[in-house]
Amino acid sequence: MDTSYVLGVIAAMGLVTFALRALPFVAAQWLQKHPVIQSLGQFLPLAIMTLLMVHSVADSASANPSGPWSELLAVTLVVLFQWRSKNALLSILVGTGVYVLLRNFNVV
Repeated sequence: MDTSYVLGVIAAMGLVTFALRALPFVAAQWLQKHPVIQSLGQFLPLAIMTLLMVHSVADSASANPSGPWSELLAVTLVVLFQWRSKNALLSILVGTGVYVLLRNFNVV
């Protein structure tokens, strides 16, 4: 291998990596005004959190020998607290606390 060829490839990879990471910051002023980006900004966070929760609950429920009841109760409490209080941090704390208590004390 030629040293100049290897250095050129490394420089090209570094330049492409830098450009890909800088692109969102450079294009932010145009992207913020685009209607598709605005609708994604409203919809995507909820969709990602829902997918993460479904994946986590399905994994935990299948590994739990006593069944999915503690997971279902924790998720139900999170949904109820979020619906009533509109406070995501409180909902997550209540759901996580109840889930940990149920799993550690084998109540359900």
